[in-house]
Amino acid sequence: MGVKGLQYFMEACCPETCLPVDLRQMAAAHAKAHPDSTATVVVDAMACLRYWYQCHAWVHGGQWKEYMHLLEEFVGAFTAAGLRLVFFFDGTIEEQKRAEWVKRRLRVNQDIARVFQYIKNHHQQPDREMFCLPSGLATFSRFALKSLGQETRCSVCEVDYEIAQYALSNNCMCILGQDTDFVIYDTVSYLSIAKLRLDNMTTVQFCREKLCHILKLQKSDLPLLACILGNDVVPEQQLQYVRKNALTSYGKKHQGDKVHAVADFISRLHLNVDGTLGFSLVHLSKADKEVTEKGMRSYLLPGQTSPWLDCSLPPPEPVCVMQKYMNADILQAAKEKHVQAECFMIYNVLHDGVVDCSNTLEDEEEVELPPQAILYQPVREHIYSILLPALPDSYDHTFTVKEWFVFPGNPLKEPIKVAPRLLNLPERAPDLATLWFGNDSEVKGVRLSTFLAVFDLQDFTEDLNHLDSPLVAVICFVTYVALQAKHLSLEDIDAYLSQAVCIRYKSYSELQQTRVPEVDPRAVQLGSLLLRGLTYIIAANSACGFPFPMSELMPWKTFDGLLFHSKYLQAHSGCSKEELLEGNPAWTTLFLSLRELVLGACRRRGSTIPSQPRRVQHGRPMDGKPHRASGPQPFSTSDQYYRQQTRGPPPYMQGYVHRPRSRHPNRRRYHLAPRWPQYQNQRPGFN
Repeated sequence: MGVKGLQYFMEACCPETCLPVDLRQMAAAHAKAHPDSTATVVVDAMACLRYWYQCHAWVHGGQWKEYMHLLEEFVGAFTAAGLRLVFFFDGTIEEQKRAEWVKRRLRVNQDIARVFQYIKNHHQQPDREMFCLPSGLATFSRFALKSLGQETRCSVCEVDYEIAQYALSNNCMCILGQDTDFVIYDTVSYLSIAKLRLDNMTTVQFCREKLCHILKLQKSDLPLLACILGNDVVPEQQLQYVRKNALTSYGKKHQGDKVHAVADFISRLHLNVDGTLGFSLVHLSKADKEVTEKGMRSYLLPGQTSPWLDCSLPPPEPVCVMQKYMNADILQAAKEKHVQAECFMIYNVLHDGVVDCSNTLEDEEEVELPPQAILYQPVREHIYSILLPALPDSYDHTFTVKEWFVFPGNPLKEPIKVAPRLLNLPERAPDLATLWFGNDSEVKGVRLSTFLAVFDLQDFTEDLNHLDSPLVAVICFVTYVALQAKHLSLEDIDAYLSQAVCIRYKSYSELQQTRVPEVDPRAVQLGSLLLRGLTYIIAANSACGFPFPMSELMPWKTFDGLLFHSKYLQAHSGCSKEELLEGNPAWTTLFLSLRELVLGACRRRGSTIPSQPRRVQHGRPMDGKPHRASGPQPFSTSDQYYRQQTRGPPPYMQGYVHRPRSRHPNRRRYHLAPRWPQYQNQRPGFN
């Protein structure tokens, strides 16, 4: 993240660029200089996730009520210091940074594989050195901060750029993050989240002015320095020969010489000729020159110029892929909701036609549970069918969404193109204008039925009327997974539902006391499966015009990792329902009614969920027999993964057959691109 080697250089080689600062004193000075405004800190939220998530338990899926408490403390500390916070989240991945994104995601896949190997060997959570963020943390954090009354935004372009621009144009006090790109931007002061101490509100400022003084550069030279060193746009190896030549000319071989050598190289270019011509004398190939210019332009904020670039050229305008086909009011509403962090996924589909999903805590050796990306693909297809317009048969165009989804075995060499799949509704599916802007009383029912149809649960409308929104979310998730995942058992369902009931009546401090005697890798993956399921629930809620308050669908209302893990171990050890519900008759009654809803829906579709207690004890059932199937693992390598595509479906997809797509006679036909993978329901009667 940021400029390669610059963080180390500033901290280890030039500590005078790292200035201790007191945020309270900064706020007081800002208030004195600007008495009509509140001192504002612009927060790079993605860089803060590890700082915020200080809960001891993490591998089980996340302690969400405790996490909310930690966020409240964070916000409260800044409020007490007289500081206003504005949070920015990544809202899109720009294609020029896709290669770096893929590189990081594949590296995190290796980290996750090591986590699961540790769990299998030691049956406990790894130490903090192996910490991985709970699945969906970035997505849910934006809604958590909004629920705390904080101004929260999602970017429509590169988030670092938006942060730097917002901070500069709104006269903000500083940027809080952990990305050396903020040293390169000519914007407000950049402070470190990693060095922040909430108890005394102190941290470290990485000072670009002192850096320029030491390197004998102008601030307008820093973008070229960043590109030669390597950043998210210019890969580190691409200009390696330039750095090598600079080091040869510089002659010294001391710590930090690489940065000094590149700075000296830039200074000598200034001495010879003017900047624009000087850059042309670097003798770059055409491809290297283009990517370097693109990298430098990525740092130029509105109104700024560079001696190394022809700034008369206008920046490229962003292109909305659906602009020709969608009502302008729809596109504008999608953008506004996205920017205000009030929805999820819809803007990415309508504007870019691209959807991303980062790493999930999934076991690459797990053969029974499919990766969440595949398990929930039918849900995404339904969401796309709501968002994307149907075209007449004569129209020579195909709507697909490019998905960059991380899961074991996917090498991420290219996106998967996924086509919409029509909802199974008795009447023509409503259009977006009706779902989003309709006001009459009937529209509320249409929104709900459309939402349920996304999960093929349209017959649930009456059954769910008496449940509140968090329980509706849980029922939709559990029923969908019970029907789609071949190896889900009654014990798994009991674990999901019992924790969803118990969490309603427990505080974060009570949940902290939950004791889990051992960690089971399958329970870890099932916890992550629920969290990813909640992200699709909020995406469906967004697409359908918000039939439910978004705040009611969040994990702190529905899930706790430790609690779920304890219920999983209890359920698979054969404990009674009363014990599972902690001896509370009211909780037990609610649990049994929810259980019957799920199992009744499965029976109506011809599916019987088996009881398969695993009686886990140090990775094995109590009878000593291994509980996982032996044999080849379909997700161990990318080569195996692609062989599966030509050789046949992997084990968890065996028995799936292609299901012809039906459409209502009044609905115009989609032109569908070939689908991958051919993931269909294996239980008869699920249509």
